[in-house]
Amino acid sequence: MKVENRSIDFVPEDERYGKPRSLFFVWFGANANITTIAAGVLPVSLGLNLFWSVVSILLGSLIGAIFMASHSAQGPRLGIPQMIQSRAQFGVFGAIVPLLFVMLIYLGFFVSNTLLAAQAIAKASPLSNGTNIVLLGVVCFLVALFGYQLIHRFQKLLSMVSIVVFSIASYFALTMSIEPGQWTTQGFGWVSFLACVSISVTWQLSYAPYVADYSRYLPTETSSRQVFWYSYLGTVVGGSWMMILGAVMAKGMSGFADNVGLNLVTVLGGGTLLTFAFVLYGQVAINVFNLYGAFMSTVTVIEPYAAMKVTPRVRAGFMLVICATATGLCTLAQDDFLQFFLNFIFFMSYFLIPWTAINLVDYYVLRKGVYRIADIFDPNGIYGRVNWIAVSIFIVTIILEIPFMSTTLYVGPIATKLGGVDLAWAVGLIFPAIAYCTLMRRRQTVVSASAKA
Repeated sequence: MKVENRSIDFVPEDERYGKPRSLFFVWFGANANITTIAAGVLPVSLGLNLFWSVVSILLGSLIGAIFMASHSAQGPRLGIPQMIQSRAQFGVFGAIVPLLFVMLIYLGFFVSNTLLAAQAIAKASPLSNGTNIVLLGVVCFLVALFGYQLIHRFQKLLSMVSIVVFSIASYFALTMSIEPGQWTTQGFGWVSFLACVSISVTWQLSYAPYVADYSRYLPTETSSRQVFWYSYLGTVVGGSWMMILGAVMAKGMSGFADNVGLNLVTVLGGGTLLTFAFVLYGQVAINVFNLYGAFMSTVTVIEPYAAMKVTPRVRAGFMLVICATATGLCTLAQDDFLQFFLNFIFFMSYFLIPWTAINLVDYYVLRKGVYRIADIFDPNGIYGRVNWIAVSIFIVTIILEIPFMSTTLYVGPIATKLGGVDLAWAVGLIFPAIAYCTLMRRRQTVVSASAKA
């Protein structure tokens, strides 16, 4: 298998291949890991019983995946990675603004996934924790280096194995002794419930910045409806299943959240080499997504300033630096991982939601999927260097979200008056969608009037 020879450039029709059903396995596999299970512990940690935890997970997953799958449907039509397509909204240089935030998200997830994996094998491995972290980084680097085709194969195999393994884990979880009242409607609280819905929504949205990267090689005539539904079902089934499993295990197993990976291994029958290998496989698979996406974003940031050909050697150099940086950040981990993880997920939503609102309104409402691909790579093209409308709305939205934020690090004044309910996600979705659509249409009207005059 050869190293992928394309990066952020357009994929021509003679290089397109595949079927949309492969996307089910890609996104089911992306969720089949202990990080998703750890996310399922969060509703329980926020005080919900199992009934309301499951409802919040399902509701958030069903909502969030709509946006995620809508991004996925852009891939075959445009034939370019997700974040470089943002140049059509923000401008060739202006797209760097959301890209910088997205790169932080990639690094944050890489650190979270690696720490959970290292924690899971710490007692079984004869090597030090630092060495385990480095070895995990090396494996992620090698898989991501080969790129698109290997990642698809990697995810399909993971999905097949995961269905069996997690079916067994689910059976054992459901046979655990659960305290009374966990499957009733008692104990409902709006603050915790809405926070947990937001967690699940954000979890699905976290794939949005790179979801089209894995559909862009599909033939142009591929049905957008099929791309949407295979992506949607894969991520909803995989994500909600793993999160619900995490919630049930958190209630049925004392201290489950302290070491999610090791406790999952225990449930599956103890520390066999095969079980540990499966846990590591899942963590490597999701970290490959983050490394591949970080590479694409880095090239997108640099490309306007320095025209370059991304050869396999250049690709390897970029990925090595990114992987080394992310691996190094793992040494800065916090002792309270669950609290760190919770704040990180909320942090993501404050930046991801405004970007996704602008991108989807531009694609589906304003331009209806019609773009001039060559101009996306040209600072002097129709999309310009900086679209100050998009950049300003993105920044203003983040500022407007601040009073509505509710995390353990900061609670805004409006969130305080609402009893701790975090509605920043609603502001981040509604305001930029309306503002961008209105101002861009107004600008198009002015341009059209000037052209006629």
